[in-house]
Amino acid sequence: MTIKILADSGCDLSETHYNEFDIEMVPLTVQLDDKDYEDGKNISPKTVYDAMREGKSPKTSQVAPQTFKAVFTSYAKSNQPLVYLALSSELSGTYQTAKMMEQEVKEEYPDASIHVIDTKCASIGLGLVVLRAAQLAKKGATVDEIIDIATYHAQHMEHIFTVDDLEYLRRGGRVSKTAAFVGTLMKIKPILHVEDGKLIPLEKVRGSKKVLKRMLDLMEERGTDFKNQTIGISHGDDLETAQKLADMIKEKFGADTIEIEMVGSTIGAHAGPGTIALFFLNSPYK
Repeated sequence: MTIKILADSGCDLSETHYNEFDIEMVPLTVQLDDKDYEDGKNISPKTVYDAMREGKSPKTSQVAPQTFKAVFTSYAKSNQPLVYLALSSELSGTYQTAKMMEQEVKEEYPDASIHVIDTKCASIGLGLVVLRAAQLAKKGATVDEIIDIATYHAQHMEHIFTVDDLEYLRRGGRVSKTAAFVGTLMKIKPILHVEDGKLIPLEKVRGSKKVLKRMLDLMEERGTDFKNQTIGISHGDDLETAQKLADMIKEKFGADTIEIEMVGSTIGAHAGPGTIALFFLNSPYK
């Protein structure tokens, strides 16, 4: 029996990906104008970014417990193995909720083959891990093989990104009000990364032109085997800059396969419009 791969909307994959690889997705919630929306289902990232440009502050919340319970119960009843690759537990409570629901369902169905993995990844960094797992599932890999290789990819996935306006990170408690004000005033572009699932400031670059070059330098310092892996780029409603970065990567490293997607509504609500994020492996592809 084919193993099902489950993702959440924090992976920022498109509907095309879900359909092509038969991936199931559960949505996080985005609250905008006092209404709740299902990320990736009934609200578009563009709507969120336009609202933020107008000064609105969308909020987000994790996947609802009942959603996980319904999905897990369905697969337990049908005896189909399920591997859920979750958004980093350091960025959302979704993983913890999934683990609780896994335990509840296994009390009723103790033999259920349900596996919940904390990837410590986000956005297309998570998306690339999900796609690798889905490719393996499609080829008939075992649960253990899928978990082993997906975990390897998750552990070696680099996240390098910058934001257009520090104010959005300040609202999310990532930088202080003073740092956001001074940074914006001096046109400082922060470069951040993800370390053990947490969002960590890496360095500051003055001017947007220099920031892409610095991201490429960091890619060269940290990454490897670029021709044999899929590189990920996600953007906060700035396809032009994302494409420019992709062209620079192709020219410098000869990378052939680059996935470009918009940062989804959930992560975008915290990072803001103009975000540019780069994802690659720091260890040989498996």
